[in-house]
Amino acid sequence: MKPLPCRLILASASPRRHQILRDAGYAFEIADPGEVEEEFNAAPTPEMLAEGKAAAKARHIARTLKSGERAVIIGVDTLCAEGSDVIGKPLDRPDAIRILTRLSGTRHRVISGFCLLPFQSGEACIAGEAYVGSETTWVTMRPMAPGEIHAYVASGEADGKAGAYAIQETGDAYVDKVEGSFLNVVGFPLETFELTLPRAFENWGWR
Repeated sequence: MKPLPCRLILASASPRRHQILRDAGYAFEIADPGEVEEEFNAAPTPEMLAEGKAAAKARHIARTLKSGERAVIIGVDTLCAEGSDVIGKPLDRPDAIRILTRLSGTRHRVISGFCLLPFQSGEACIAGEAYVGSETTWVTMRPMAPGEIHAYVASGEADGKAGAYAIQETGDAYVDKVEGSFLNVVGFPLETFELTLPRAFENWGWR
């Protein structure tokens, strides 16, 4: 495991995010933020929406911490966007069919907003400044026949996935090209996280 000057707390129930961080050699705790109730309809871009939701998840977990060693809370939120239109997780399977019908044959963005939120030991408050940003990957999806879409949705693989597909599972059969981070499409911007975390530690004076 990679040595760090604090605890890591991942504010996510996603098994995909857990696996990415675990495979990268990090020891971390898991805290489920649930459905964050904060409203972000006023966010001017999909990137700012993803960043705002990631920060809200991290703040929600920070409010539950009372004591213990200092920690960094990691908030992440992933969505798809076609132009300025945001495409999140399907509400149900008919909605998943609608989403995949729309994304079929498109080149669209997968955006993961992230927040690194420092929490100081022994204080029921947030210490220091959060690092908030996002990573974008472009995905080109081949045209899908209606029968393919219905079969894919019926498999259950679209359930709970941003854009109604899982590229790390059989959804990659419908993807022609990925421009950028593959792990970002899975749901965690690992490369950006690993660049940002040491900078954050240095800025906070955590060694």
